[in-house]
Amino acid sequence: MSKSRNCFGYPLSIFFIVVNEFCERFSYYGMRALLVLYFRNFIGWDDDLSTAIYHTFVALCYLTPILGALIADSWLGKFKTIISLSIVYTIGQAVISVSSINDLTDHNHDGSPDSLPVHVALSMIGLVLIALGTGGIKPCVSAFGGDQFEEGQEKQRNRFFSIFYLAINAGSLISTIITPILRVQQCGIHSQQACYPLAFGVPAALMAVSLIVFVLGSRMYKKFQPQGNIMGKVVKCIGFAIKNRFRHRSKTFPKREHWLDWAKEKYDERLISQIKMVTKVLFLYIPLPMFWALFDQQGSRWTLQATTMSGRIGAIEIQPDQMQTVNAILIVIMVPIVDAVVYPLIAKCGFNFTSLKKMTVGMFLASMAFVVAAIVQVEIDKTLPVFPAGNQVQIKVLNIGNGSMTIHFPGETVTLDQMSQTNEFTTFDVDKLTSINISSPGSVDTAVTPNLEKGHRHTLLVWAPNHYRLVKDGLNQKPEKGENGIRFVSTLNQVLHITMSGKVYENVTSYSASKYQFFPSGVKEFTINSTEISTECPHSFESSNLEFGSAYTYVIRRENSGCLEVKEFEDIPPNTVNMALQIPQYFLLTCGEVVFSVTGLEFSYSQAPSNMKSVLQAGWLLTVAVGNIIVLIVAGAGHFSQQWAEYILFAGLLLVVCVIFAIMARFYTYVNPAEIEAQFDEDEKKKNAAKNSLYPMLEPAPQTKM
Repeated sequence: MSKSRNCFGYPLSIFFIVVNEFCERFSYYGMRALLVLYFRNFIGWDDDLSTAIYHTFVALCYLTPILGALIADSWLGKFKTIISLSIVYTIGQAVISVSSINDLTDHNHDGSPDSLPVHVALSMIGLVLIALGTGGIKPCVSAFGGDQFEEGQEKQRNRFFSIFYLAINAGSLISTIITPILRVQQCGIHSQQACYPLAFGVPAALMAVSLIVFVLGSRMYKKFQPQGNIMGKVVKCIGFAIKNRFRHRSKTFPKREHWLDWAKEKYDERLISQIKMVTKVLFLYIPLPMFWALFDQQGSRWTLQATTMSGRIGAIEIQPDQMQTVNAILIVIMVPIVDAVVYPLIAKCGFNFTSLKKMTVGMFLASMAFVVAAIVQVEIDKTLPVFPAGNQVQIKVLNIGNGSMTIHFPGETVTLDQMSQTNEFTTFDVDKLTSINISSPGSVDTAVTPNLEKGHRHTLLVWAPNHYRLVKDGLNQKPEKGENGIRFVSTLNQVLHITMSGKVYENVTSYSASKYQFFPSGVKEFTINSTEISTECPHSFESSNLEFGSAYTYVIRRENSGCLEVKEFEDIPPNTVNMALQIPQYFLLTCGEVVFSVTGLEFSYSQAPSNMKSVLQAGWLLTVAVGNIIVLIVAGAGHFSQQWAEYILFAGLLLVVCVIFAIMARFYTYVNPAEIEAQFDEDEKKKNAAKNSLYPMLEPAPQTKM
């Protein structure tokens, strides 16, 4: 064990550990930010498969801490485990970076890989190695940091866990900003493409830096040797206690103070006492996954909520998935404030704000964050368009002709001037929409055959009394990710090819509508290609300034001059509720995270015996994995028609769990494992001394005395 040097009252070794954690989290979150887009855009998987693989990887990262803890506490020790698995981790990051090199299998230099399975195989190998590495070192690094403090440095150790958590969020914040910027750069040997090798390569380099920094502090660390297969002993001891209690279930046998005391016939009191400490804490962990079930919805439900909102905040424009950075920014601000200002103020007021009380407050704040999210959702719902459900259909009429047209629906008549549309979609029951008729001044009525698909929106294109086309829109919800849907309708007697911001609309035929394609906010340029358009006429046009979550139809017609004119018609209005309204819910959730998660890390360390600290840290991380499973179960079983109702359900569930946890915490007795183990050491010394004092009396008398 190395003697620790101090700096500002802290062991110098922890600065290496904090820098190591910052670099490792930069590496992990930077890589993770790219995964779904890499799967979808490079490998070519659809959204569902990309999302499934992504969540499987994340779940694996929170299951492997158990393995890392077992290796650390039973075999290699924390220091060697961190070194070994960091090497595995670095190799994994390098492998996934190599897997994203297009030129690796692009032998014909056409810009696409010739052997996609090679890239898929390398990606999967890389992700498995990363999951093993990041998960394996997770419980060891925080526990190893806690090991560096001496007895009596509890205040410094508590602050270390706050700084440690700050490093995690600083790393994730910076990496999620930088790696997407690197991704959009163009690079390649034979063909220029999105630069995934660079975007994955920088996190790989940071992981290598993380490993080097950790090794540099080697001589300063306090290193404890592992004490054998402790988990094996724990499992056997618990199994023996249960079996022994079952054998002696008769009332003739006197009760024992604790159920683990039934193991005393075979196991020593020190081990039994240590297991009692761990089982007490693990019992407290039972309600905790519910907090993570809410917390981890930032990346799913809350991001989806942001897609139905406007990202224009003053002069700044925020994309829906960027709202998650609010949490990391607030963490970096709130951790020092809570640690240096809030906790000391509470202490001055004479309130004993224990670890478990802090965690209870954290759960309550997270519950309130979801109540705020539900209120925001109600406001959003007021602005969302109504889409057809069940047996309903919706119809909008768009007159793309040169004269006024009258359309007769059952119980309703609509008259439209040239180049105009109805203000909104009209909802009909598909069984009751038996007839639609079109007429214009001086012409007979034309009956439309209503070939409508229930549950969908349709557009009726009309350009003459006996000329029409009924088009299924294909949009039954707001465009995903806050993007904007654009489709084109041509009134020219020729086939058009249109390119908008790199996306191609092929073979747009006369008097028909193309499919929607989706674009982020901003002004988009598009080019219309046709041999029949004069070279003197403009071929390039600009869209209006697209906002968030809208859809438009662009009608292309010929002007009297022979050049083209493009008219814009709104199909779905842009989002109007501002994303800034999500900030209060992020603030509440972040405050909850600061008092819950930072405290939980420190509590898990302080209440664990010296030989089981990594195991208890892994148990803490396991609650995160269980929380994600709860989300899948509740969301899958719920099928809520209103999103705000699901938010209220989660808030209510966490509130109930919060009350249960508060009651459990009320009966928890804090222990000092170091003191208990020191007492056992003292007792063992006394026993050994007593044994040694008997030896002179038991020795045979010398022969000379006989």
